[in-house]
Parts: sequence; C-alpha cells; structure tokens
Amino acid sequence: MESKSLNSDLVVALDIGTTKVCAVAGKRNKHGKLEIVGFGKVDSEGVLRGVVSNIEKTVKAIADAVNLAKRKAGTDFNQVHVGIAGQHIKSLQHRGILTRDNDITEISERDINRLMSDMHKLVLPPGDKILHVIPQEYTVDNEQGITDPIGMSGVRLEANFHIITGQITASNNIHRCVERTGLRVANMTLEPIASAAAVLSEEEKEAGVALVDIGGGTTDITIFYDGIIRHTAVVPFGGNVITKDIKEGCHVMTQQAEKLKVKFGSALAEEVYDNRIITIPGLKGREPREISEKNLARIIQARAEEILDYVVWEIKRSGYSDKLIGGIVLTGGGALLNHIDKLTEYHTGMSTRIGIPVEHLAHGYHEQLSSPIYATAVGLLMKGIEDVEAGRIQAEEPEAEVKKEEKEAVAVEADSNKWYEQLFRKTKEWFEAEPDAEF
Repeated sequence: MESKSLNSDLVVALDIGTTKVCAVAGKRNKHGKLEIVGFGKVDSEGVLRGVVSNIEKTVKAIADAVNLAKRKAGTDFNQVHVGIAGQHIKSLQHRGILTRDNDITEISERDINRLMSDMHKLVLPPGDKILHVIPQEYTVDNEQGITDPIGMSGVRLEANFHIITGQITASNNIHRCVERTGLRVANMTLEPIASAAAVLSEEEKEAGVALVDIGGGTTDITIFYDGIIRHTAVVPFGGNVITKDIKEGCHVMTQQAEKLKVKFGSALAEEVYDNRIITIPGLKGREPREISEKNLARIIQARAEEILDYVVWEIKRSGYSDKLIGGIVLTGGGALLNHIDKLTEYHTGMSTRIGIPVEHLAHGYHEQLSSPIYATAVGLLMKGIEDVEAGRIQAEEPEAEVKKEEKEAVAVEADSNKWYEQLFRKTKEWFEAEPDAEF
C-alpha cells in the first residue's frame, strides 16, 4: 500500500537544457512542502541555445537522467512535466473583449475561459503556436484595474493578456525525444516561468522583480509586478559564450576553458587581488600556456557585461524599469560565476541576489539541490504538482500496482478456467461411462 501512495502522488519534472538534462521526481507532503524522492543530472550534447539540435544525443541524455531519478526514487514512472525554452520564444500583449448576455448573473470562470480561448484564435506567424496565455488586468463595464472579476456583475468584460509563443517544430522535437524514451509528456511549461516559481517569493513578485536565468545557451528574463508576469524575453547568449571567449582568448581547448571559468573565473576583474598565474598543459609535447587570473576575469567580465546590456534593454522595453523594488534575482548555472551578483549591481544599478530553489523544499533535501542549476527543474515540479492537484492533468496510474492487479486478475481467471475444465471432464466421463446393470 505504501508503494501505491508513493506512486500515485509522484510527479516527475524534466529540464532539457543546453549544458545539462535534469530529471526530478517528488511529491507534496502534508505540510505543503516538496519532498524530492529522486533526481538525476547528466551532460547534454544534443541541445543548442535551448533547442534540440540532435535527436539521438538528446534521447540518450533524457533516458540516462530519468533512469538515475528512477533508481534513487526506487519506483517507476512514465509521465513527465517538461520545460521549453530557446531563442524562438516570443511574447506579445493583446486585449480581449467579451459581451455577456445579461448583467444579473455573476461573472464566472467560464467567462474567463471563453476570453482566454479567444486568444488561442489569434493569427500568428507561420510555424508558431501559443504556449501560455497569462491574464493581466480586467475591466468590467469600464471599471479598470480589476485583478479577479469572478463574482462581479457586468455586461462588458475586457482583459489584457500576455501571450507567449514558440515554434511548433521546437515543441514537436521535445515531444519526439521524450516519447522515444518510452515516456509521455504531461504538459509543457516555459522554463523562465518555472524558475520564477522556484526562486521568487510572493513579496518580490508583488513589489516588482526581474528574474534573470543565465543558462548554458540562453539567458531568460521574466518580469513580475503586482504579482503578475508582465514581460518575458530570451537573450540568445549564456554561459557557453563566455567559455568560447576564454577558449579563443587563451588559445585552449573547450574543456580547459570551462574548467578555467568554473575554478578560477570571476565576473569582476577588480575583485581579483592575488593575480595568480594559471598554467595550462600544452597540446602533445608543446609548451604549457600561462594566463593571469586578472586577464581571465577581464575576458569573462567583457562578455558578462554584454549579456547584462541585453537584460537592461529588455527591462526598459517592458516599461517597468522604474518600478522594480525587488531588483534582479539571478539563477541558472551562470549565477554560480564568482561575483556575478556584484557585477550585475554595478552594471544595472539594481539590487541583486542569487536565487536558490530551496524555499519550497521539505527538510532533508540533498545538498546538491541547493544550487541555481536546479531552479528550473524544481519549478517544473511545482507547476506539475499544481496542475495535478487542480485536476488539469490526471496523475499517472501506479505502475507497479497496476501490474500486480493485472497478474492477480489473470491468476483468478486461470483458476476459474481450471475448475470449469475439471467439471466438464468429470461430466463427460460420467456420460461416456458404460451403464451399470443395477442402475
């Protein structure tokens, strides 16, 4: 019975990133916190700037990450909640109007759903599809600034919507990769929205905050104000561009450049005081290369500042640059770079902190999860659990229990068939037997 309750409550999130593929299995406990029962992280080679570029490599990475999570969870599952990102993601604002039949009945959720379904009829560029329709403010009979109109009376219901679109092919490729591993996609969530759920507090969303998720291939920006998503954007640069700059600037291999960035890198050159000389082994008998820590920091800082320029431009484009009391929250693998938070503060003039996805986790979580790398996966898990609890998605059947029940049913059927066969044989023998003289 314990296995059944574990499986029936279990939700699995899958983050397919440029540098890593991460699977996290968990459930919500009675205190409302997330219990992570299994997770797996493997290197990703088949994804470029958040988009699948090699099906075979991505399928293998997904299978490896999911198998790791299955082994740690000690149970099987066949349904995953997946994230989508990449430079193909676009957002737009649109206004919807609904004229109701009368003003006596209250505005219901059905009216809101009708407005939102109208948004899905928008004409988009060829090859694009709507991923999310997010309501902003509502207007009821010219009464503006209403956040929740359900229960009110009115004839004319209007709403502003933030609509997020993405390429159909990118979505289909993710589906194809997941299904080839024998899993089923339960739903697909925009990764910046998932990351925001994991690392931002309700107070920050209310006050106004910009979440900057620095991944391997892209930097995702999500802006909240009054508790509502106001702007989303994807910058086609991430940590891999910094690694490439180090590779070209120091004339080293990609693996060496990545190690230099992680172990000795700093996003702020003026914070490097020792200025140690780093020696890098040469290729096949060649002389080793030397680089000073300060010069390495200068290479990193130049590219980090360029990424932050895009972030500042997107914040200004959103129209909320003067309203973000919560400043900037950095997350993703790029947030692990030394002094990146200080550089962000200096460059943008906004207060900055690093977002770690542990606020919603139950006590006793693995220390590996207390890293910005897992922000998207934990956020996808939260979104998946919310969808299951709200009934938008059906929780998967307990795999092990279903098999057990099927076996028992087959066994019962076999037993009853055996009994009927014996009865039939005995009856046949009785009828075929020679009649007794005394009978």
